[in-house]
Amino acid sequence: MLEYSNSLSSGSGYKWQPCSRIPPNKSSAFPNLSPSLPYSLTATAMAGTVIIFDFDKTIIDCDSDNWVIDELGATQLFEALLPSMPWNSLMDRMMMELHAQGKTIDDIAEVLKRAPLDRHVASAIKYAYALGCDLRIVSDANFFFIETILKHHGLIGCFTEINTNPSFIDDKGRLRIAPYHDFTKSSHGCPLCPPNMCKSKIVERIRAGEKKRVIYLGDGKGDYCPSLRLGEGDFVMPRKNYPLWDLIQNNPGLLRAEVHEWSNGEEQEKVLLHLISLSEFAVSNGTVDAAQLLPVDCKMNSMPAKPREPLPKFLPVPM
Repeated sequence: MLEYSNSLSSGSGYKWQPCSRIPPNKSSAFPNLSPSLPYSLTATAMAGTVIIFDFDKTIIDCDSDNWVIDELGATQLFEALLPSMPWNSLMDRMMMELHAQGKTIDDIAEVLKRAPLDRHVASAIKYAYALGCDLRIVSDANFFFIETILKHHGLIGCFTEINTNPSFIDDKGRLRIAPYHDFTKSSHGCPLCPPNMCKSKIVERIRAGEKKRVIYLGDGKGDYCPSLRLGEGDFVMPRKNYPLWDLIQNNPGLLRAEVHEWSNGEEQEKVLLHLISLSEFAVSNGTVDAAQLLPVDCKMNSMPAKPREPLPKFLPVPM
């Protein structure tokens, strides 16, 4: 069975191309990685672990949309138009405005290459891939932004697929951005999510009825819906003091998955690698409690389940 990923093709939108096959010994691709883990991990066991990353403020330490707009000097226009347009539509409009001001696709790419990406995050991604974990991205950014940054850091080949808003270069050389879900034609039916993407629907497709353990990393309101859908044996890693963490804190009892917070790239790497080791242990030995296996300093990142007032059924998402 071939695996596929999205690829930009100038003037023709999305072009589907087969991905490179995963090498039999993926650890050989990153021979210098040797973080300390409590268990001997095997690619066979880890194949059942899916790690799903948000992108903005999770893999990179900024919002890629805001980064490009600010770095190219278009912040004032962006803020003037924001009250009257959905975010996704506004980003497409801004790409055309930047082109009209003489900015090229190469200018945008160079800005993206400067976006901050913590070395600990890159290390964790490479190591998880080398162990045989199935890495996916589910993001409300866009394909060109994500692909450009991941290629620049040598990470693009670590991911099985990138689920995000499609983008393409039109016949005038302009970067165009479209919604993942075309909300102008129909609604995806989820009141928790922005109109162009419900991440839960993507996660459900990734699981596709298979018994896979999921580790989900995110920071924003759009990551709350998929976090609610995960079950026992899964893990959610919200970034502390960001919207996803705040929503979980309001009523942690709504989640069935275990919650392990992180604040920066170093903490993300530390917590993620311990959860990966826990996943391998659980596959080999049955379900176990994370608190039994994580070291003391890592346990501190596990959020307690405090009784709180329930969230409202509808959460407005700012556009």
